[in-house]
Amino acid sequence: MTRWLNPEEQRTWRAFLFASRALLETLDRELQRDSGMPHAYYEILVRLSEAPDRSMRMSDLADSLASSRSRISHAVTRLTEQGWVRREDCPTDRRGQLAVLTERGYEVLAAAAPRHVDGVRAHLFDQLSPEQLAQLGAIGTRLLDHLDPEHELR
Repeated sequence: MTRWLNPEEQRTWRAFLFASRALLETLDRELQRDSGMPHAYYEILVRLSEAPDRSMRMSDLADSLASSRSRISHAVTRLTEQGWVRREDCPTDRRGQLAVLTERGYEVLAAAAPRHVDGVRAHLFDQLSPEQLAQLGAIGTRLLDHLDPEHELR
């Protein structure tokens, strides 16, 4: 038997869903306006910047972003055209490829990051009290523990 959402649960679900979408769409618009890249490309550059030698296997990059391999491959192709990423053969697996953040890509990321952080702060952190931020952190952790028990997305 289906446990339908009651009116309060429905309001909570929709507020969460619409606020999440609106936040991500706003951050994407701002990155496009300020840095000429979508949020998805920014996230790829961030992951590569945090990886050892600023490189990751393409399959690991896709997994870390909870994205399909074909979507990541297409994005890396676009980033390669920009000169922000390059592809290299994986030295330990002839079939694998690495995505490597170039110096130019790092510079683009470093230029984009302050404005992006300002947006995250303005649209999320500055809107919540310290208590609400603690609650949001606890809620996010709880949901991730349930949805990502193997910690593949963190």
